[in-house]
Amino acid sequence: MTVERLWLPSARYRVDLQAGRLVDENGERLEPTAALRRVVEIGVLCSNATLQAADGGGAGDPMELALLRLGQLAGLQREALLLERPELHELAFDAETKMMATTHRRDGGLLMAVKGAPEAVLAAADDIANDRNRALSAEMRNEWLAHAAAMAEDGLRVLALAEKTISPNAMPSYDNLTFLCLVGFRDPPRVDVKDAIAACRQAGMRVVMVTGDHAVTARKIAEILGIAKPGAAIVVEGGELKPLGELDEQQRRRVLSAQVLARVTPAQKLDLITLYQSAGEVVAMTGDGINDAPALQKADIGVAMGLRGTEVAREAADIVLRDDAFASIVAAIREGRVIFSNLRRFLMYPLSCNISEVLVVALAVLAGLPLPILPLQILFLNLVTDVFPAFALATGEGEADVLRRPPRPPREPLLGRGQWLFIAGYGVLLTGATLGALVIARVWLGLEGNALVTVTFLTLGFSQLGHVFNMRGRGSHALRNSITLNPYVWMAVTLCTALLLVAVYWPPLAGALHIAAPDAAGWVLILGASLAPLMLGQAITALATDVVKEEPQPEADRVH
Repeated sequence: MTVERLWLPSARYRVDLQAGRLVDENGERLEPTAALRRVVEIGVLCSNATLQAADGGGAGDPMELALLRLGQLAGLQREALLLERPELHELAFDAETKMMATTHRRDGGLLMAVKGAPEAVLAAADDIANDRNRALSAEMRNEWLAHAAAMAEDGLRVLALAEKTISPNAMPSYDNLTFLCLVGFRDPPRVDVKDAIAACRQAGMRVVMVTGDHAVTARKIAEILGIAKPGAAIVVEGGELKPLGELDEQQRRRVLSAQVLARVTPAQKLDLITLYQSAGEVVAMTGDGINDAPALQKADIGVAMGLRGTEVAREAADIVLRDDAFASIVAAIREGRVIFSNLRRFLMYPLSCNISEVLVVALAVLAGLPLPILPLQILFLNLVTDVFPAFALATGEGEADVLRRPPRPPREPLLGRGQWLFIAGYGVLLTGATLGALVIARVWLGLEGNALVTVTFLTLGFSQLGHVFNMRGRGSHALRNSITLNPYVWMAVTLCTALLLVAVYWPPLAGALHIAAPDAAGWVLILGASLAPLMLGQAITALATDVVKEEPQPEADRVH
């Protein structure tokens, strides 16, 4: 954030920080006047930020840091000024007064340096600084408010500066102020914010700007960022917000549909969250100040700033952004969706495999067929084909369209009705392929004993490995998806294939598992039967994708 414009009663300045100079409206260099130095001094004193001269960085409110940089440009360092005018007291910014002040000792009394919202400062001011202070009339107040609105229309954040001389024994108060100037700050959004907001909209989330800034400034920034369409932004100011119990239905609808809420107090933020939640929304709120703590706790997800946020805000929040970047919220949302999806796959894959093992034994016994698989072989499959692929599925990076899907209902369980149908359906597919191989091996190939059990054991093992690729998301490409692009899946499948072959061709293990190496006909049967669930699964996924594409998509109107 940088100071871009200064509007004094006697002159107007533009700030060219790159060139390190003050210029007029035509870009001509201007030397600081006594009036300008008076204004800059107030801006530098009324602060509790610290600036590092070496790189221009510092700690504190970005607006105060911008004023300190302006002071450097005018040759005024806060440390040096405080030696001349020690700070005695600070009136912290208050959402009700919309002002902040510091008092300093100076010859003949105390200096009170004030900054705040233009409408608040102008309302508390009795006179205006020029060559000789003169009374501030109602007409002049309206004129300066119009100046502030014009600066806000240009996308500037506008602050007013004022001062007051008080006696050494008097208590500082916001009255009888001398209005000094308007300061316009350029607060350019990060380059990634607009894309992040667009990603939120694609993900079915709605971004609402809630700010203490001037409504005109907020509208302009909202249009730049894509929060609202140019010329169509619905803006509600804090003065319009009544307590929740006093809002009628029309007012509630207007507030809920607003893209921008300006000049909002911390107490109103709390009411806004309650209003959104009562409308069935899931609400995430960002904040950094002490006064934001109640709203951060009230929100479903409180997000505090890690760099410039207060300790109170960080303690009250669920999430702390270490880089204060809105795009990090979107990245976290994506990561959360991926983790949830991976947890589902981690459970669905072994459950469908285990169901197939139970069904294979139970149905074979009921049908009077030979025992298709031995207990030790089941244990081997559980340790090999279940464990390694399941862990590999948990490391997936997610489908490419994970942020283009609508949010899931908050109460949706990890395994819902659809997931249990998937588990049961694929368990039946694996069972059918295994029992089919058993019948063909016995009837057509005439296999008995260990040779017959080996066919069902290997069919079940390889079909379960192929089933890993049925875990891709609906709508994903059959060959390029989060499963096929996951190197750990291929490592797991390769390892499990090798272990199955070791179980067949390493005599000690083959003897322990009662396995006989199949001949060529047996391998053809095993591979063919093992591929059947994978092929059918891919066809089912493709068909389900087509059905989903034909369904109307939910509107992206959730607030997150």
